[in-house]
Amino acid sequence: MAKKLTIPTLDPATYFNGTLSAYGVFVDRFGSLRRQFHVTVVGRRTSQGFQLDEAFVYDDGETEMRRWEVTKFGEGQYKGICADVVGYATGQLEGNMLSWRYKFRLPLYGRKISVMFDDVMVLLEAGILVNRAVVSKWGIKLGEVLISFRPAV
Repeated sequence: MAKKLTIPTLDPATYFNGTLSAYGVFVDRFGSLRRQFHVTVVGRRTSQGFQLDEAFVYDDGETEMRRWEVTKFGEGQYKGICADVVGYATGQLEGNMLSWRYKFRLPLYGRKISVMFDDVMVLLEAGILVNRAVVSKWGIKLGEVLISFRPAV
C-alpha cells in the first residue's frame, strides 16, 4: 500500500534562509531546449522579509548575478525588487504554492528586452521546490523556465 503524499506548507523566508542549489532549463514555445543552468542561491531573513543572492552559471559558460529584496506586506502577499525587474514583482502565497508576476529586462543579443514572467513555485516533500515560469512578450508565449531547488548539502 502506497503512503499518502505529505504536502508541506511553504514559508518563503524560512525556505530561502541559507544556501540552496537549483538546476534549470529554458524551453522555447516550440518545445526546443535552448539553455541549461545551475544557480547557487544564498538567502537571509530581513526585518521586512528576505533577501536572495543568485549566482547563475549557464551551459555556454556565461555567468550572471542577481539580488532580490522580498517584502511581506500582508497575509500571503509579497513584493520583490531586483535590478532587472521593471517596477516590482508581486507574489501570492497559498499553502505550498507561491505565484509571482513581473516584467523583467532580459539580456538578449547584446541588449535588454522587457518580457513578462508568470512564475509558480511549489514546495514538495524533502525540501524540493519546483518552479515553472512562463515567459511572454505582448501576450505571446516565448517559452518556459523550469527550475528545481533543493537545500545545498
